[in-house]
Order: sequence, then structure tokens, then C-alpha cells
Amino acid sequence: MWEAVPYDRRAAVRYAHRWAFGRNPAYYDYEEVGGDCTSFASQCLYAGIGVMDYTPDYGWYYLDANNKAPAWSGVEFFYRYLTQTQVRPGPYAVETSLDLLLPGDFVQFNPRGEGFTHTAIVVQAGAQPTLRNTLVAAHSYDVDRKPLSNYSFRAVRYLHILGGWREG
Repeated sequence: MWEAVPYDRRAAVRYAHRWAFGRNPAYYDYEEVGGDCTSFASQCLYAGIGVMDYTPDYGWYYLDANNKAPAWSGVEFFYRYLTQTQVRPGPYAVETSLDLLLPGDFVQFNPRGEGFTHTAIVVQAGAQPTLRNTLVAAHSYDVDRKPLSNYSFRAVRYLHILGGWREG
């Protein structure tokens, strides 16, 4: 039996502001081994959902630097995990458009047309979101409240978090 878990967007955004320019010692800093952006995004998401999926290889979890799911720290794996349609523990999302983003959602960038390589969390969105009034926080180039219009990208995708599931 599955139980719905609401997503606490405010908790995710509070976490993002708290750690945007620092590192939570509970998590390994992947900056020197490919980047810390998606691990930071996962930390924010976990702060707002509180449920991990410990399925080996295909889940979304973090136990330590060497015992984590690829979806915890990999841009494409994060996207695929969140947008899969099967019910399983942890968060889920849909790809959406800029005008439907809310704080606590995620943005992924494809800077050179060679694939998506960066994940950021939305920390503020205007009543009618635009690239100028949608602000994000991220690691790997540590930022907080950075407008999407300040990023250079060939493609962008937006992930709207719908909630999560836990075994009840």
C-alpha cells in the first residue's frame, strides 16, 4: 500500500538558501569529481520530501560518498528518476514549462547542445515566471537568487515536483 507524501517546497528552498554557498557536512562535496550541482539539488529535494528510494542502481538515495544512487548526483539520472511513471518510494515530477514553475522545482541546462549538464533549484518565481524573475540556487558555480536570464544555454528543461510516495 502506497501513501502520498506532500512536497514541502518551503523546506526545500530554505535548505537551498542555507547551503547555496556552503557544504552540508552530512554530504560529500562532489565538486572535484564532476560537480556538486545535482547532489545539492537532491539534498534540497530530500529536505522537502523526506523519503529516499533505496532500490540498488535505479533508486534515489544517499548513504555516503560511495553508497548513493546515480540519480542522486547525475543530471540525466536525476531527470529520468523523477519523471518515471511507476509508483515507488521517493519524489516524482513532470517536465513542465517556465510559466508553471514554482519555488522548489528544478531547472536543468544544456549549455552547448551536447546534453544536459547542470541542475539548479528554483528559489523564487514571479507571478508570471520569466527568465528574468525566476531565480535559482545551485552548486558547482555556487549561486543563490540567480536569474535564469544570466545563464547561457542551448536548451533548458523544467521539472515540477508533484510530491512523493512512501510505503504505508
